[in-house]
Amino acid sequence: MLKAILIPVRSDSSRLPKKALMKINGLATIEHLIQRVKKSKKADKIIICTTTLKSDDEIYALAKKNGVNCFRGSAEDKLNRCLDAAMHYDIEYFVNVDGDDLFCEPELIDLAFKQYELENHDFVKSDEKKIVCGAFTFGMKTNKLKEICKNKNTNDTEIIWLSFLEDETIKSSLLQDVPDIYYRPEIRATLDYKEDLFFFEAVINHFWEQGKQDYTLKDIISFIDLRPEIALINGHRNIDWLNNQKKLNKTYRNKNV
Repeated sequence: MLKAILIPVRSDSSRLPKKALMKINGLATIEHLIQRVKKSKKADKIIICTTTLKSDDEIYALAKKNGVNCFRGSAEDKLNRCLDAAMHYDIEYFVNVDGDDLFCEPELIDLAFKQYELENHDFVKSDEKKIVCGAFTFGMKTNKLKEICKNKNTNDTEIIWLSFLEDETIKSSLLQDVPDIYYRPEIRATLDYKEDLFFFEAVINHFWEQGKQDYTLKDIISFIDLRPEIALINGHRNIDWLNNQKKLNKTYRNKNV
């Protein structure tokens, strides 16, 4: 059984254009993410899932530079892009890590892989209302994703998790054994707005100035506990993000009526 981390990412972004290519301490944000997910102990492969658009040539080049696989597929249909990548590399099960979640936690990724090995679920997600925003998204069985793609009614699949949650045939699970320290919903660690970039810069600069580039989400949380003003840099943007999600949810459901 091959297990993978899939990272769907593209340079085109309406709220923060080319956010995956923005530099923090000389590295593109997608490079910070790649180095982070490499800490997973259970993933057999790491696959950047970008588009065939020329604007994403640089993402492809950065994937190769950082020694991870890269699959190029549909620009609009994120769901099919991930499926095609998983099938191309013969992946049985994958954990999705969005390209803007720079502080996703490898410990939680590996918990999802372990839980799949024990219970053989189709889909697993965390309680996003309690966990650090950006710490974990979901895990998915490739065969189940194939069924969903076959039956879906739209190619606009940007918010792909809705396809999983609304399918009654899916055996879903909640991520188990999550350490209590990660239940910090006031911490926003995803890159959608300029304030998010300022947040990531403040945290990354803190650790790099100490000569520490290998730091965990637990380290980040401990730092924020000492400097609570850091979480205030972008915490208010969670409201805007939630409102945008509601708008996308409504659009998705209208297309699938």
